Amino acid sequence: MREQLEALKKEALEQAIQAESEKDVQAVRVAYLGKKGPITEVLRGMGKLTAEERPIIGALANEVRDEIKTNLDHRSEVLEKEALEKQLQSESIDVTLPGRPSSQGTIHPLSAVVTEIEDIFLGLGFSIGEGPEIETDYYNFEALNLPKDHPARDMQDSFYITDELLLRTQTSPVQARTMEKHEGIGPVKIIVPGKVFRRDDDDATHSHQFMQTEGLYVDKNVRMSDLKGILESFAKQFFGIDRSIRLRPSFFPFTEPSVEIDVSCGICSGSGCRICKQSGWIEVLGAGMIHPRVLEMSGFDSNEYSGFAFGMGVERLAMLKYDIDDIRQFYTNDARFLTQFKSV
Repeated sequence: MREQLEALKKEALEQAIQAESEKDVQAVRVAYLGKKGPITEVLRGMGKLTAEERPIIGALANEVRDEIKTNLDHRSEVLEKEALEKQLQSESIDVTLPGRPSSQGTIHPLSAVVTEIEDIFLGLGFSIGEGPEIETDYYNFEALNLPKDHPARDMQDSFYITDELLLRTQTSPVQARTMEKHEGIGPVKIIVPGKVFRRDDDDATHSHQFMQTEGLYVDKNVRMSDLKGILESFAKQFFGIDRSIRLRPSFFPFTEPSVEIDVSCGICSGSGCRICKQSGWIEVLGAGMIHPRVLEMSGFDSNEYSGFAFGMGVERLAMLKYDIDDIRQFYTNDARFLTQFKSV
């Protein structure tokens, strides 16, 4: 029986060394140390031995079993280290290789233009106002001297939600709301950038959704010359110091008198070209002195206070500033277009 145990040990140790995976190690463990393994069979046959041989063979069997177990555990550790080393080598990263470049987003040209407009007017003493995009008919029209039967309402086909609620067609309602909050006490000096909505067919120069920036200044002794000075300062800061503006008579229900503001063409310097249609001027915004009725409806005494208002299309300014010929470019999210404005 001694020879049988020694032979089993030798055989088991050889198979342990040859095991190439944890599965092989486990197979050897079960084959030799399991309940149905040969060593267990030897121990079951110890009853046939003499009393003197039993402790000797029992001790030897335990030594053989422990040695086989130790060798199998060691082989498992070796195989585990080899597997880990192989995995580390396959997953190694060469830190000296250059990194993969990641594309960096850019500021949208409309956002850049709005920021520039805000910076200019903040420097001129204005603050920034805001109001709801879903507006009441009263603030969108009536408070701006456009009663329900006013023919000028035909100028703005609107997105109505109910008879009294609509998507605002202009940022002008914010001027009425702001004047109301001041309860007839000036000064009021704000600009209001924001989205507006009109039922226009989308094409190269029109969109059903676009951005405006409203301007409002109400105080005692505000004159048309103040309006001209503010807008001329804006034009020179926004378009360039060599640009100038001109005022042309126009009509808006909420201002009287009303004017269109043109800026001198930066392409031809006023001599006439294709961009300015040979006129030397490009229309950029509408403005005027606030109608006395608008002041009165917002709680201001028109005999004591006066003011001016202006409104400009942000897309219009961006198209002129960056020589863009299609307003739809702003809304199609084409990366080829947007990445051109990394420096704005």
